[in-house]
Amino acid sequence: MRTFLYTSITDHLKKLLDSEGKPLIQHIDLFNEQVEFIEQETPFATPAIFIELMQFNWQTLGGNAQRCSPTIRFHIIQQYKGSEADGSMFRTDALERFTVLDAIDNHMKGFTAMTEDKKKTITMWQRSSSSTNHNHEELIEDITDYTCMLFDGLEQ
Repeated sequence: MRTFLYTSITDHLKKLLDSEGKPLIQHIDLFNEQVEFIEQETPFATPAIFIELMQFNWQTLGGNAQRCSPTIRFHIIQQYKGSEADGSMFRTDALERFTVLDAIDNHMKGFTAMTEDKKKTITMWQRSSSSTNHNHEELIEDITDYTCMLFDGLEQ
């Protein structure tokens, strides 16, 4: 199920395009404290999204079927472009950060996926919280949490 969830999310994010028709998100990976250990990290382009799969608490429905409602955390990394202050010459470029966050939220709204055999399903995707980074240097890490319903009709 984790592979299906992760690849479904990444495939969907790759379809998010900028105003020129190019992919908006330049790098997608699983979260592993990339910004904390930036000196040891393989360089990546921004905007980047690192996906953190929070704990899955499964409920058995009967037979081999299970469901859960996990939290999926997006760590959205962007370059710092200057002050957002009123009157700042960098304000327009700096506020582009929020435009990217809004585009991601709008793109993920209502996201669903299902395997061909209909045994694995992602549904009821919704944003549950957002956190704006106010303590950054050259990279900004904003966080958005989503919840969804996963259904796994496990193989016999």
